[in-house]
Amino acid sequence: MIKIVADSTCDLSEELIKKYDISVIPLNILLGEEEYLDGVNITPQEIFDWSEKNKTTPKTSAVSMELAVNTLKTYVEAGDEVVCFHIASGMSTSGNVMRLAVEELEVQNRVYIVDSANLSTGIGLLVIEAAIMAKEGKSAEEIVRRIEELKPRVRASFVVDTLMYLYRGGRCSGLAAMAGSALKLHPRIAVEDGKMSPGKKYRGNINKVIPTYVKDMEEDLKCAKKDRVFITHSGCDREVIEEVRSYLQTLNHFEEIHETLAGGVISSHCGPGTLGVLFITG
Repeated sequence: MIKIVADSTCDLSEELIKKYDISVIPLNILLGEEEYLDGVNITPQEIFDWSEKNKTTPKTSAVSMELAVNTLKTYVEAGDEVVCFHIASGMSTSGNVMRLAVEELEVQNRVYIVDSANLSTGIGLLVIEAAIMAKEGKSAEEIVRRIEELKPRVRASFVVDTLMYLYRGGRCSGLAAMAGSALKLHPRIAVEDGKMSPGKKYRGNINKVIPTYVKDMEEDLKCAKKDRVFITHSGCDREVIEEVRSYLQTLNHFEEIHETLAGGVISSHCGPGTLGVLFITG
């Protein structure tokens, strides 16, 4: 049997995790002196409340060696092979921890570590593809080979309501954050080659910006892989989310439209009011 494992930055819902039998290893979130497990005992809203109160963002860190070892050991001892996904290596050392866990267990021939070169449901899209192939009886090597083909075709982007969280996390300058706030600028940020890159800057209220950002992707959306598309957000207005969903439905293209809430790690860096539409090109 092939077991699919991912770190918690894949931002998949409990429903999808259960449906595809995915095992999730949480990253760590540090609020001052208190440490939490992403998606286990801390919510994005609690993170935002703490951040606003303390005028800073939480520290986040890779999956723990202990959890990685214990998780992989469970499946290997059960006779499974494992395909294990992690957030882009340039964004976290989770991948290194997983590789060290494989070395400690001496299961290099049983566990395959995949650098997603992505974040959030950009990872989740690949994880689901792998889980489907595992159910179809594909070998671990076949799954990894196919995933490597799909990685460059993942389109992951989002717009943020505030630049303050990116600034506090060291991902944009103080000048850019102040200018963005004063001018009500909301940059489109895309993941390319495992790194976040700013693109078009939208101006105005985020509830007006989000639908425009999504419609700007129409040509790419119409050419996307038809299986599924994700609306992933960190607590946007329900009206706006439904407007995005309605628009995607009018394209008559996708078989599944999934809405997921960004997890604690992603929310810590992007802040509230962030929304992205993520898919794989056809």
